Amino acid sequence: MARIAGIDLPKNKRGVIGLTYIFGIGRSTSKKILNTNGIDESIKVQEWNDDQLSAIRNSVNEFKTEGQLRSEVQLNIKRLMDIGCTRGIRHRSGLPLRGQRTKNNSRTRKGKRKTVANKKKATK
Repeated sequence: MARIAGIDLPKNKRGVIGLTYIFGIGRSTSKKILNTNGIDESIKVQEWNDDQLSAIRNSVNEFKTEGQLRSEVQLNIKRLMDIGCTRGIRHRSGLPLRGQRTKNNSRTRKGKRKTVANKKKATK
């Protein structure tokens, strides 16, 4: 089992896909890491030897990943809310922030719909 940056990588996945389990590393970054260390992308994680694993660990340490990156993202969101810009207000109220319409969709941000009954008309 390969453990990099505090994450256990799945051993039956290819190297390129396995590295994407680390927060902050996507497909292009994982390809770049493997190419700079001269490791084939199609080799599975369980087939990496100790030298390859240590080279990958050193390359991953150059990037901002996991806890450090998560805390930076949270600080950025907090800064937006503190200055009171539109994105910060949308974060605070739990609405989508990138211009999406909210009349019909955006259930992910707004939550499960609560049905409100209509008032009955007074009959004469």
